Amino acid sequence: MSKPFKFKEFTVNQDRCAMKIGTDGVLLGAWTSVEHNPFNVLDIGSGTGLLSLMIAQRSYADQIEAIEIDDDAFEQCVTNFENSPWADRLFCFHASLIEYIEAVDEKFDLIICNPPFYTEDYKTKDNARDLARFSDAMPLEHIIFAVINFLSEKGKFSIVIPFKDEEKYIEEASLIHLFPNRILRVRGNEKSDLKRSLIEFSYSKTPIKISELIIETERHQYTEDYINLTKDFYLKM
Repeated sequence: MSKPFKFKEFTVNQDRCAMKIGTDGVLLGAWTSVEHNPFNVLDIGSGTGLLSLMIAQRSYADQIEAIEIDDDAFEQCVTNFENSPWADRLFCFHASLIEYIEAVDEKFDLIICNPPFYTEDYKTKDNARDLARFSDAMPLEHIIFAVINFLSEKGKFSIVIPFKDEEKYIEEASLIHLFPNRILRVRGNEKSDLKRSLIEFSYSKTPIKISELIIETERHQYTEDYINLTKDFYLKM
């Protein structure tokens, strides 16, 4: 049974969620810009609710809505929201992305997504874990379709994807006139390959600010850049 994950200002229960707290989510929640003071936020595929909770801590957003299709993850997300200091600003909807698109007519100033990555042909025997990890549960096209529907004119869309998919994803987004403004490329240590790309899109075409983050110098020895980015959240940073 997975223990609750304690952050500085909130705790995340994750025993009912297929995908546990991971570096990708923490990085995206800490890196995503809130300097444009979003009034409302949409978290696509919330899982435990981590991203929504991090944005609630970092911003004054009045309304943060999360969507989660899995029954257990939805119930856990609701509990995590209710137990947080920002319960009055956090809402989770039990729906697929397509159902939510059909039901909601609203524009959001910030959309965040830590999507499933795995597209391999194999599956495990754990349906919930498959749903959380395999991108056929939330295809790229559905996420982009959601952004077309929901992103406000001056809003920002922030996502974490495998580095190998960066170029393809930017091309896909350009078809709906979404342009990358900031990119953070992540590698585990200075000798490892680039693993992730965090990309922030908007409808404004600006020079792209590209940076790179190395997480560790050696096992459990974190770089200053990683500490500075995550220190408001992790207890031991």
